[in-house]
Amino acid sequence: MTLTRVSTPTDRIVYQGEPGSNSHLACQERYPEAEAVACPSFEDCFAAVESGDADLAMIPIDNSIAGRVADIHHFLPTSGLHIVGEHFLRIRFALLGVPGATVDGVKTVHSHVHALGQCREVIREHGFVPVIAGDTAGAAREVKEWGDPTQAAISPPLAAGIYGLDVLLEDIEDEDHNTTRFVVLSRDFVTAPSGNGPVVTTFVFNVRNLPAALYKALGGFATNGVNMTKLESYMVGGEFTATQFLAEVDGHPDDLPVTRALEELAFFTTEVKVLGVYPADQFRG
Repeated sequence: MTLTRVSTPTDRIVYQGEPGSNSHLACQERYPEAEAVACPSFEDCFAAVESGDADLAMIPIDNSIAGRVADIHHFLPTSGLHIVGEHFLRIRFALLGVPGATVDGVKTVHSHVHALGQCREVIREHGFVPVIAGDTAGAAREVKEWGDPTQAAISPPLAAGIYGLDVLLEDIEDEDHNTTRFVVLSRDFVTAPSGNGPVVTTFVFNVRNLPAALYKALGGFATNGVNMTKLESYMVGGEFTATQFLAEVDGHPDDLPVTRALEELAFFTTEVKVLGVYPADQFRG
């Protein structure tokens, strides 16, 4: 398989959410010199890159506690964008209140449903009433706007500086392994070179509607010694018999074992589409 390698400047990167969110922080960590721009939805992120308004998009795809971000698995195959990198972000939450607020004075905490679920212990310990908000950083903005010391937000610490809030409690997440994996999306198919460090290949495929089709399709990866690190299934087109899979393997399509495995995969599938060939993040090590 021959892949085109091009370079793309990174001046503007978009993310879903409000300033101060974990996606915003991921952009700052990975591309500190780029302008990070907030978008209301994932669709808006994809559209910004497709239209050329942004060079890249930073999109969450998995969390070590909450699992996969389901919407992304549906958007990726038809988006026309390509994965050019990945970034793992250790998720940290803080309790944020208006200046002068105290932990004892807080009655209600606001945040995204996943963040509330990942900070159950501190909520239970202090008897806070949890209220679901659309976004972790958006909750911080609202708390600032309300100016009520009994209302607090569970948000990334970055949001405190952006919205002028006090950090009342730090590192309040229940699990210290809470990590989100982001993928970096580009219009251009920017591929990592073969033989220059660990590489991840992400692809989607549809299996033929035959007995043991998936077993046979994946057999080539086992026989060729290719490590598959991700396999997600989901229905497409509203058909219970039409199942699409998103998979990731260690290695480059130009590496002979991966080449052979992909050739065997194609024999038992109706379509194989490579979404990205990119350097593995150091976190994997």
